[in-house]
Amino acid sequence: MLKRVVCLVGPTGVGKSATALRLAEHFGGSIINADSRQVFSAFPVITAQPSAAEQALCPHHLYGFLQTSSRISAGAWGDLALQHMEGVAFPLLVGGTGLYLRALFDGIVDIPPIPDELVRKLSDACAQEGSAALHLRLRDIDPDYAARIHEHDRQRIVRALCVYESTGKTFSWWHRQTPPPREMDVLRIGLRLPLDDLTPLLARRIDAMIDAGAVDEARAEYAIHPDGALPGWSGIGCRELHQYLCGELSFEAARLLWIKNTRAYAKRQLTWFNADSRIRWFGPDQAEDVVKLVRSWQA
Repeated sequence: MLKRVVCLVGPTGVGKSATALRLAEHFGGSIINADSRQVFSAFPVITAQPSAAEQALCPHHLYGFLQTSSRISAGAWGDLALQHMEGVAFPLLVGGTGLYLRALFDGIVDIPPIPDELVRKLSDACAQEGSAALHLRLRDIDPDYAARIHEHDRQRIVRALCVYESTGKTFSWWHRQTPPPREMDVLRIGLRLPLDDLTPLLARRIDAMIDAGAVDEARAEYAIHPDGALPGWSGIGCRELHQYLCGELSFEAARLLWIKNTRAYAKRQLTWFNADSRIRWFGPDQAEDVVKLVRSWQA
């Protein structure tokens, strides 16, 4: 019999945690984090990790276990998620990082981490020489992948060159190593709101985080790990507060940028998840309908 798993996805701030707790209560589930920002231990408020009281209601896994200076790939996260799913009757994956879930279920190649200094070197080269010049370099190394991307696509060009210089293998070679999808019975449930309805909720949520101590949380970690290039600072909210703490932005400018970037991220998440026809969609106020769907799926 195939392993049965429920995934609860959707944009940031839509109410996934509350619905997840409702499901866990009904079905005796264990919640497994599938959000790439909520893995960091230093930022529970800024990344909206479930509170201690919420985590006491049912088992929670893969929240706040990683140091700011550490990074984790989608493949490595998937290996940890599989470990926590073992022996659990109702594993419930909750989060908005679509790449994590794709890696776990659909299969993606797990390219080794690229050294930060190499990324900086090639990013600087791209800025100085221009993306077209680096695209020509990529065309000599990996003509198949170069033909698939535009010569002005700086991010993908730099990424492909970094992968080659770091691993000695082309991006095309790595893509051919993609594993097949895992054989699991996965129920994909999504929560969403129109972006215009979600936007004011996101702004209020950020203000609530600030009231709950987000700035003090960032300041405490800044005293230990001030380097804004560290992986833990890359998340939305963390990045803007770092800019405030190091004097690049006023507090109000950081707050407004945090709101703006969160809205843009929610829009990208909606675009990603809307493209997946396997997801069954609900509004955040339809928790009971979600429970009924899971019950019928289990029958």
